[in-house]
Amino acid sequence: MTGMGVEVGAQAARSRALAVLRVRSRALAVALLPAAVAVVLLVGGSTGRVTGRPWGIAGWIVTVLAVLVLLAAAGIALLVARARPAISPTVPVSEESAPDLYRMVRDLADRLDVPAPSEIALTPDCDSWLEDRTHRAHGWFSPGAGDEPDGRGPSGGRPVTVPTDRAARAGAAPVLVIGSPFLWWMRVGELRAVLAPVVAGTGPSAHPDIAAARRFVRGLDAAVAVASAPGRGPLSRTVLAGAGWTTRLLLRGCRDHAAEMERAVASAAAERAQAVDYGVRIVAQEQVGLAYAGWDRLLTRVALPAWRMGRWPSRLDVGVVAALTELSRRDRLAEGFASRLGERPACDLLEEPGTVDEAASLLAARLFHGGPAEAGPDWAPVDWQDYPDEVVDRTWRTDAARLHRVLDALGVRHPADPALPEANGPTLARVLDHLSAPGAVPVPEPDPGAALAEHRTEAYGEMGIAESEDHDLAVGNERSAALAARLTAEVAREEASAPARPRPAGSAGQQGPDHDLWDDRMLPLFPLQPPRTGRELLADHVTAMVCCAAMDTAGAVPGLDWLDGPSLLVAGERAADIGPRVLTLIETGDPAPLRDWLRHLGVRPEKPVRLV
Repeated sequence: MTGMGVEVGAQAARSRALAVLRVRSRALAVALLPAAVAVVLLVGGSTGRVTGRPWGIAGWIVTVLAVLVLLAAAGIALLVARARPAISPTVPVSEESAPDLYRMVRDLADRLDVPAPSEIALTPDCDSWLEDRTHRAHGWFSPGAGDEPDGRGPSGGRPVTVPTDRAARAGAAPVLVIGSPFLWWMRVGELRAVLAPVVAGTGPSAHPDIAAARRFVRGLDAAVAVASAPGRGPLSRTVLAGAGWTTRLLLRGCRDHAAEMERAVASAAAERAQAVDYGVRIVAQEQVGLAYAGWDRLLTRVALPAWRMGRWPSRLDVGVVAALTELSRRDRLAEGFASRLGERPACDLLEEPGTVDEAASLLAARLFHGGPAEAGPDWAPVDWQDYPDEVVDRTWRTDAARLHRVLDALGVRHPADPALPEANGPTLARVLDHLSAPGAVPVPEPDPGAALAEHRTEAYGEMGIAESEDHDLAVGNERSAALAARLTAEVAREEASAPARPRPAGSAGQQGPDHDLWDDRMLPLFPLQPPRTGRELLADHVTAMVCCAAMDTAGAVPGLDWLDGPSLLVAGERAADIGPRVLTLIETGDPAPLRDWLRHLGVRPEKPVRLV
């Protein structure tokens, strides 16, 4: 039954591929039709079968039209054939750096009786797929590319690369892209079972009709991108507008057939992989879901605070193992997963897993946050053991310093207590008194930073990210609303004044990401979160001030929780009850719950704290 299912799926894929190619054939026929009519008229005139002045004029008009149509068709065909489709940014893994991994994939391909992938690359995400990069090996045009000697277009598009023998040799089979968290969390047998349906997809990719249909569709998609690229001159825009309209028309004509072809290819690959490690695959699919949950939690709770501070954790894949192990310890449903850790992890298939992890971690920072391509003074890697001091402590003290700058700008006074000689310092009592005091809200001077905050929100809206309503600006504590608005403007001003990030100068070695695939103007490609609302910003800053006071007056220390991110450790235990008390303060102006918590831990809010 499996063999019959594979044959049915393959036949359906070939049928849809032929439908895509028929769209190409019809477009060619339409382009040749004026030329055919012109030939008939000219031959008829030369043989005396078509006579008369009107027929002669018609023959010349049709001939000129045919020449123009043929020139346009040749230009569009050249654009489709040579445009470079978008390719996923990945970390290339050479066979020298992972011989065991390549050997496992080739053995899997032999067992499935399909061609082996040409190369292996890693993506900082929980997914795996095949990516055909043959079109790029022969590409000339890319969005934004122009005629400048350095290969960059007037708008700073991606560089145009010269075809290489290596790329041509590697173009026989697609590239296998593997999610890097899989390598660290999964065991070797589980990774093999997960990759079986993916590797099985190289079989249909080798069929000439399917390969030709895919090249045609990718070329159309890339040509549309080239035609839509900004920064062109008036003549180029006019010419490319016509080419773009034609390629969009062709793309609409074959879109449904291409989608059905890919579904049939996936179905045939899944059927073919049924005979390989079927029992292990059931368990491995559970690990896929678990890895995705842990990876998402690690990025949003742990990596994002570091990225905002100009630090990028250099061992994210090691971190996801720690996070999932912690989840296994906390969650009874995940207890069985911890027993797997005694088996051989898939990252052992790499010769230098630390180097690969670092490259994947930097790529994740670029994809999800838009960080620079290389490490520098303001963009440095951080090890997990240094995370509490370099990220958590620094984040809290930076936020606390910003909070007091905003209070100074609002004219908020320090607590008047002559018995405290340091009462004018940055104290938590100043924040508590301001947010809980009744009366009119201080009216600040017009702040130009508010325009920056509004511009940032509009920019995220254009990217399809909707910012949730900031309810604290409409109801609740008026002092909190004013402070939240000023903090939002201050953060926007700091982001706007940050220096521009340098563009990548080239490849950073064998394990570096594919730098020539980037267009830094579009980063981050996958932002993790929308911009924080004023309520969230105020809660974060007040919490940071509470943590600073606890560290400086009660002996608390910064810590890292693998699932929840930065945390405050009091007597070795995580203080998880700060958030609700802070929200009560900023939403209702009631400081009693927070003051009781501070009194219980021995925190002295009237004592100045150390800021950055």
